[in-house]
Amino acid sequence: MSTEIEIGRGKRGRRAFSLDDVAIVPSRRTRDPQDVSIDWQIDAYRFDMPVIGAPMDSVMSPATAIALGRLGGLGVLNLEGLWTRYEDPQPVLDEIAQLKGDNFNPQATRRLQEIYAAPIQAELITSRLAEIREAGVTVAGSLTPQRTQEFYKTVLAAGVDVFVIRGTTVSAEHVSKNVEPLNLKQFIYELDVPVIVGGAAGYTPALHLMRTGAAGVLVGFGGGATTTTRRALGIHAPMATAISDIAEARRDYMDESGGRYVHVIADGGMGTSGDIIKAIAMGADAVMLGSALARADEAPGHGWHWGQEAHHSELPRGDRVHLDTVGPLKEVLWGPSHHTNGTSNLMGALRRAMATTGYSDLKAFQRIEVLVSPYLYSS
Repeated sequence: MSTEIEIGRGKRGRRAFSLDDVAIVPSRRTRDPQDVSIDWQIDAYRFDMPVIGAPMDSVMSPATAIALGRLGGLGVLNLEGLWTRYEDPQPVLDEIAQLKGDNFNPQATRRLQEIYAAPIQAELITSRLAEIREAGVTVAGSLTPQRTQEFYKTVLAAGVDVFVIRGTTVSAEHVSKNVEPLNLKQFIYELDVPVIVGGAAGYTPALHLMRTGAAGVLVGFGGGATTTTRRALGIHAPMATAISDIAEARRDYMDESGGRYVHVIADGGMGTSGDIIKAIAMGADAVMLGSALARADEAPGHGWHWGQEAHHSELPRGDRVHLDTVGPLKEVLWGPSHHTNGTSNLMGALRRAMATTGYSDLKAFQRIEVLVSPYLYSS
């Protein structure tokens, strides 16, 4: 059945669905929550939960990356962020939290641009990653495609376990008349560590990223609660459809490659446990969380949340938004919860949803029946 809609005589468009548009359906079987596994493994690295901390300065510091690792997830440090530009970023973080104004405030945006104009220091990349490694957790760092060739040797020398190449959108074939683009396939082939790349928003671009040898593909444009990419560039990918499309690309690539499995990681727009649950139901292996973790007491943003798009020097495409803190990181992830809106005990909710619908592990849960059932609510 075609999902295309005629927009006008010269243009047709495909119907796409957000996570708010879908709901999961219980099966004939239920389970006890303690009998459900939410373990996740990518390459040689096994985690107690399918959660990656987004490489955003309001979410991940070396300390919170360590804390997330000890709680069973993977924290990814933004290697172009404040921790690699400033020896002591705390005064800068305090200033960002105290900036006046909220959404669409040009004065706050201008100050963010000034703060992030400080140069990235290779020696700080080394020391920040060393700090995480000394804590005994899996070490992960992120660069944009534009900075990867400049700093990847520093990152590898520092001993990163998982390398993330993350941008608004990342393609396997970037065309430029001005600079020599990153040859993603050759780059990944020459590395000895698993690489996660993204974002991708559709079947074809994701399939091409899988063919580069990536261990995982990020779905979406990241940013989630902070991004204004749709307003600024007109680009948007409803997550339920995007995840489902890229999960299909994963299946087709497995057939094409003779069984090589590439992880699908939903990135952006998942602020509650319900969003996380539905992202995995649509086919995601794991989720990269920003705002959901920015609500933790330990988050470096002090209740404020922003992404890399917010301080772009020429065309900022993100806001600095205020979020209510809900409790310590451990409670946000594992409970106990004192909130009814899905902002804490995220993994307890995932485990219970899987138990209620009768599934024992994440791969099985990806086969759950779903309905198109738009959820209307007031925040």
